[in-house]
Amino acid sequence: MIYFTELEGLPTFDAKGDYLGRLSDLVVDPSQNSLRVAAYHIRTPRKKTLCITYDQMQSVSVRAAQTRVPADEIRCYSPDESLISVKKDVLDQQIIDVDHRKVERVNDVDFDIRPTNGHTELRILAVNVGIAAAVRRLLQGVVAKHRIRSITALLPSRTIPWEFVNLIEPDPARRLKLRISYDRLAELHPADIADILEELSRKEQKALIESLDDETAAQAISEIPTRMQAALLESIPAEKAADIVEEMPPDEAADVLQEMPPETSAELLAGMETDEAKEVRGLLGFEENTAGALMTTEYIVVDESATVTQAVEALKKFEGPIESVHQVYLVNPAGALTGVVPLGRILLAEANTPLKQLANDPLISIQAHGDEKEVVDLFHKYNLVALPVVDDAGKLQGVVTADDVLELVVKR
Repeated sequence: MIYFTELEGLPTFDAKGDYLGRLSDLVVDPSQNSLRVAAYHIRTPRKKTLCITYDQMQSVSVRAAQTRVPADEIRCYSPDESLISVKKDVLDQQIIDVDHRKVERVNDVDFDIRPTNGHTELRILAVNVGIAAAVRRLLQGVVAKHRIRSITALLPSRTIPWEFVNLIEPDPARRLKLRISYDRLAELHPADIADILEELSRKEQKALIESLDDETAAQAISEIPTRMQAALLESIPAEKAADIVEEMPPDEAADVLQEMPPETSAELLAGMETDEAKEVRGLLGFEENTAGALMTTEYIVVDESATVTQAVEALKKFEGPIESVHQVYLVNPAGALTGVVPLGRILLAEANTPLKQLANDPLISIQAHGDEKEVVDLFHKYNLVALPVVDDAGKLQGVVTADDVLELVVKR
């Protein structure tokens, strides 16, 4: 194994033994082979940069590098944004460790030297984020390489395998050229993605969110503070932002839109599907710090005369978040709330059992204009997992869920 800190500045010679210059960077072509070093950049004494391709390199060691071709067969470097430069794009950059679900800063890069078909190839093994790599950087060019190895061997080393690394590229055009994918990142829990977002700069947050699908982006954004949600959504194109807000729970969508300037909120609402926008507009009409402002409009409701069979059918057709399914709500023909049935009772009852027989007693609800303190008190007093919200006529308006109350309590 060899480190980039040992390769940087490496004297390089051509096939005739003539001095070419010193190694300044290594390049990977993700479209061809994401592990192999595709080219070596050599800085000449005349301040020009040569580009030696991987198949032109004869040998590489900690002492020197030598090509298998003469100098006149080596071309000059020309910029190519579709390539990953180890020094520019990886070293000292923040990267996402998708395996440990965190953001790290790269101190060094580890390579494997492989003899291949009569020449030498370098393969990226890992990025190094430990103390040993930081000390190696500090001593680079000051202490002999063999001494640095002896010193750093005594220090803790931490590496992230290259396959677990997600580079962060804020430029969408270059991201496309590099074929950077956040598919593995999208497999993480939204709370883990949110933790990663909070460690990034605004440009990096923007790049990450724009690369995720709308549903995953909405779930991740829902886990960060509301003000940060608003700032992040304002930084991305309005069309993408509207699609993300559309995927958020209505109550959370209303909260974030309230944090935005009125003209921005109106633009995002205009870009949403009609039904979703209507739900969010309805929630925006409630005063802040009330039950109406806390509630969600995604819940399961059936007629008060329904049976267990009908409740199960309603459950199967429910398209809202599964986390909000704790109870089934019963209403009369006028839409007034008449009962609340816990999901557990439905699952244990016979198919033809009327839901009214399974309803909680007493029926606990709160009016939409009730304040947050009353909501918290009711949850605490009755050990609730969800609390129905009604208007002055007793009509069901929405439901406050336990996660919303927990968040409210934590903020206090």
